[in-house]
Amino acid sequence: MQASTMAAADSTKKEGFWSNWKCKVMELLYWRNLKQSGLVFGSFLLLLFSLTQFSVVSVVAYLALAALSATISFRIYKSVLQAVQKTDEGHPFKAYLEVEMSLSHDQMQKYAENAQYYINSTLKELRRLFLVQDLVDSLKFAVLMWLLTYVGALFNGLTLLIMVVVSMFSMPVVYEKYQAQIDQYLALIRTQVNSVVGKIQEKIPGAKRKAE
Repeated sequence: MQASTMAAADSTKKEGFWSNWKCKVMELLYWRNLKQSGLVFGSFLLLLFSLTQFSVVSVVAYLALAALSATISFRIYKSVLQAVQKTDEGHPFKAYLEVEMSLSHDQMQKYAENAQYYINSTLKELRRLFLVQDLVDSLKFAVLMWLLTYVGALFNGLTLLIMVVVSMFSMPVVYEKYQAQIDQYLALIRTQVNSVVGKIQEKIPGAKRKAE
């Protein structure tokens, strides 16, 4: 009884953690706080554009040098200021140095369990698609991969990442503003796709789902 209660409590904590995390992400993507969203969006773009011009090692090194330059300069400035004013405020980053940054065993286990869940789910889905458990779904996946060959020929990985980041920070706002019109067009597209899939299922033996 106690074990089941602890498991239920752990499950509740996990759901609360992911719910809180998702809420924060949604707030960023919907620009609820302009300064935070702008800072995150600009940082991602700056990092990705830097990677298009320099190697990963160079970008990491430059970022580390920039951070060190800022912190060392601030440390020296505060030390000189304390010497001039004859005050003893201590280390300027003392509050941050005392913050606990190590992950507990429970936290590590929680992250490992979440990673394991997503990896297993992905592997099961790929097995289902590649071994043609459902012919229609495997055909859809094949069409998607075929389209991606053209996308890969037009854009490299970093360009695609830049497009993904821009879309993540722009499309939710656009959808929220024009939701009715977008839903109407998506419904029309979904109807057309379902019609085409239905015709394919009728012509290909064994393509109909078991539920049908």
